[in-house]
Amino acid sequence: SKDLLDFVDKYHLDLTVKGDFNPRDAFGSHSDSDHVYNTPRAWYMLKCLCPTMYRYDGNKPDYTPESDDIPWAVNPERKVTVEDVKYILSSTYQGTPYDPYNTYGDSKDKGKYRTIGINRTDDMSLLQIRSNVDYKYCSIQWVCFASNKFNVMIPLYTNVTDVPAYLSNTTRNVEVHNFYWVSRLIGAMADASYSKSCSIIERYQLKAAALGHQVINKYDALMSNVDQQTAQQLCLQANQEISDEIEKLSCDVLYAVLHELTGFMTNRYYRNDN
Repeated sequence: SKDLLDFVDKYHLDLTVKGDFNPRDAFGSHSDSDHVYNTPRAWYMLKCLCPTMYRYDGNKPDYTPESDDIPWAVNPERKVTVEDVKYILSSTYQGTPYDPYNTYGDSKDKGKYRTIGINRTDDMSLLQIRSNVDYKYCSIQWVCFASNKFNVMIPLYTNVTDVPAYLSNTTRNVEVHNFYWVSRLIGAMADASYSKSCSIIERYQLKAAALGHQVINKYDALMSNVDQQTAQQLCLQANQEISDEIEKLSCDVLYAVLHELTGFMTNRYYRNDN
């Protein structure tokens, strides 16, 4: 805003004693809840995207999960992929003592901070406009449902007039012919059987990512020299193909995590139990 500094001056918002105006001090917060809710997430994102730029742990770290002076904005150390974004937004602080799924380290630190990939997430979208392909199919929306720790992200062309039923027929009725509810079910069951299901989820996420790129590369090639109407039809066809493949894959994963969770039931019994 052109009058921002006038606004700051009028209402005495400049809290600096010497030096340049600091917008974080004027408009940000340093509340106690920030140190468990907001700041740790910024710290982990910085740690992922700029791993060698600063020290994040050990003796005399530059920044900790409770630092109030984490850089306002920085350039990542390398180009950021859609997988990087998904990984960060799925984070439970893996690789640190704060991961609630840790089976090692000091238990007092587990779950200390609000995770990024929290349980109550309903959906996440990443909008990508690619500059290296024709405008008729350059836009992709990557979508996923439920807790990002356990879900998968799939690409959909946006130059369409309809969305596959598996992705759009969500109602309040829990059922397995809908990607939203299947994602919710997989997440809840994989969480409850984490020690057995985490490898299933990892393979699920890798397969889904490979599938998405495979279909996009296939249809990008088909649309390289077609008219607008044909491109739109191919976009619809690609989205349906992705939807059909992810439905089969997610159904297999749902069965697998259900099988593992069943083994954790209280009334389990084996003939060789002691």
